[in-house]
Amino acid sequence: MTGEDVLEILAALDGTDVRVAGGWGVDALAGRQTRPHEDLDLLHRQEQEPQVLAALAKLGFAETLSWRPVRFVVTDPSGREIDLHPLRFAADGSAEQSSLTPGEPFRYPARCFVTGTILGVTVPCLSAEQQLHFHQGYEPRERDLHDLALLRHLA
Repeated sequence: MTGEDVLEILAALDGTDVRVAGGWGVDALAGRQTRPHEDLDLLHRQEQEPQVLAALAKLGFAETLSWRPVRFVVTDPSGREIDLHPLRFAADGSAEQSSLTPGEPFRYPARCFVTGTILGVTVPCLSAEQQLHFHQGYEPRERDLHDLALLRHLA
């Protein structure tokens, strides 16, 4: 997944409230690509899911994996993959995402929704603090260690 791919996808999703997360979210905070990316993680408003899926379908994406309501994956014929995470927003701007543990959702405080840049274009993403929080509770892979070091520098 290239920076150009990310910007193409975000342009197709114009009019929806999506946020870049994962590796591209880290690189958006850094303002530059720091490593190769296999996919794109996007957070979206749960109520906008039909619009998000329709826009991605126009680019050739189709659902290939479902762990609903936690997350699902869409892939296009060229192999580009997007990991989608539905969020439920509260009036105060905070959000929740379902988890695999019932009654224990992932929580997103309103202050974690920030912006970064990809190829010089401002994009909505998650704060370094929130990205660090989500890198807890599992054995980090090599790319996670890279992202963690960068996030600690940015936080």
